[in-house]
Amino acid sequence: MASTAGTIEGIGKIAAAPAADAIDPRRMIAFVIMVFGMFMSILDIQIVSASLSDIQAGLSASSVEVSWVQTAYLIMEVIAIPLSGFLSRALGTRILFAISAGGFTISSFMCGLTSDIDQMIFWRGVQGFLGAGMIPTVFASAYTIFPRSKLPIVTPVIGLVATLAPTVGPTVGGYITDLIDWHWLFFINVLPGIGITLGVLALVDFDEPNFKLLDHFDWWGLFTMAGFLGCMEYVLEEGPQYDWFADRSNAVAGVICVVCAVGFFYRVLTAKAPIVDIRAFTDRNFAVGSLFSFCVGIGLYGMTYIYPRYLAEVRDYNPKMIGETMFISGVAMFMTAPLVGRLMNKVDPRYMIGTGLLIFALSTWQMTWITSQYDFHELLWPQIFRGVGIMLAMIPVNNIALGTLPPERIKNASGLFNLTRNLGGAVGLAMINTILNDRTDLHIERLHDAVNWGNAKAVETLNMLAQKFQGAGDAQLMALKQLYQMVHRQAVVMSFADTFYVLTLFYIGLTVFVGLVRKPKAGSGGGDAH
Repeated sequence: MASTAGTIEGIGKIAAAPAADAIDPRRMIAFVIMVFGMFMSILDIQIVSASLSDIQAGLSASSVEVSWVQTAYLIMEVIAIPLSGFLSRALGTRILFAISAGGFTISSFMCGLTSDIDQMIFWRGVQGFLGAGMIPTVFASAYTIFPRSKLPIVTPVIGLVATLAPTVGPTVGGYITDLIDWHWLFFINVLPGIGITLGVLALVDFDEPNFKLLDHFDWWGLFTMAGFLGCMEYVLEEGPQYDWFADRSNAVAGVICVVCAVGFFYRVLTAKAPIVDIRAFTDRNFAVGSLFSFCVGIGLYGMTYIYPRYLAEVRDYNPKMIGETMFISGVAMFMTAPLVGRLMNKVDPRYMIGTGLLIFALSTWQMTWITSQYDFHELLWPQIFRGVGIMLAMIPVNNIALGTLPPERIKNASGLFNLTRNLGGAVGLAMINTILNDRTDLHIERLHDAVNWGNAKAVETLNMLAQKFQGAGDAQLMALKQLYQMVHRQAVVMSFADTFYVLTLFYIGLTVFVGLVRKPKAGSGGGDAH
């Protein structure tokens, strides 16, 4: 896929390096295999998003039940990502990645075999939990096995994969569902997953395991972290559609989240070997970089959600058509990544982040004029600007957050850093859904007040529709029904415009915080893991 070409190009450049900075070809191949594993794991977050209706029909599930196909994956992934830092130190990169890739492959196969919704939800949760370990492990490996001089080549590759995978997820899923069957959304992982597992076992030698750390495994830390992050993700996923804490299950989950959060932070600050070491946040660049990662996650996952929703609800696009329309952002990301790599050693990364945020804001501002007629051509430039903006912002953020930390702190910090991006996505989806729901209700109320018998335009439209349905039954009733549908659709479109407006203001305001970033010193960070 797109990440393949970028990775191969990066390998070629590394291979041509001076002898002093040369990397063992075995390690390069091992790293590329790991990148493919990360791509699969992140891709599967969104690969089902354009095909949920097909899965719902295939499993005879309700709309509420099928939403858990995605929610279960996200909840378990959020729990596992910060845990990966401890497990990577205890088990070593080779064992942890092999377990993650192998477990992800088996659970993918089981997802494809499922015949009812309960089985699907269970195996999607297992898939998310086991696959999550691959994501921060790749980030940590990139910043430890490669010299600092190679980061402008390596980091665009992992940045491209981290942003491209969720963006093209609906595209890939739409094509697979349309051409074959939704079961192959999961079966397609099996052969690559087996190859990745065997390749990692054969080639990865970046570090050595420290099994003694398992003697001090903090089970209370794990339980409180699972309750804290899992319930937070649940509330963020379910809150917008069930009126937040007015719903009993959300209220209970919120209380559990708060109680477990208190217990979790107490454990990480007092335990001899905490399950997550939050001291990485004392590094200013890591803390600010994580803040930007959180905010970029809002746009990355939020836009991957809002565009397909508009195309499905307003334009009545099928999964394949949604995928073809969404593919433009992926192309823009792929084309931008090499440029960002070239600029990293020539331009202050703070300028790149600020420019990326403003370009992203431009893409959302263009969408504030959205109408029910927007299709591929109207969405073209907003999607191009979205892809360019995300890449310009995300890759320098990765470098600022992780590229200046000492190697011994990167494994743990990588888990925390990737967690912030996923939490940003969860918060972004909750925010977007809340705005869409509230503003749709508001616009429907206002339009209903305006569309009445005293409105000449409304009466004219109603009469025209009644004439259209003459001879097909109760023409007046059918005309009223279609007029209501037109009013509701217009309210939905107006709520999308409001959401894009809020996101525009958010990303313009975020550029103010770029000044908090310290410019990384040349030669800092990176190095060998040994």
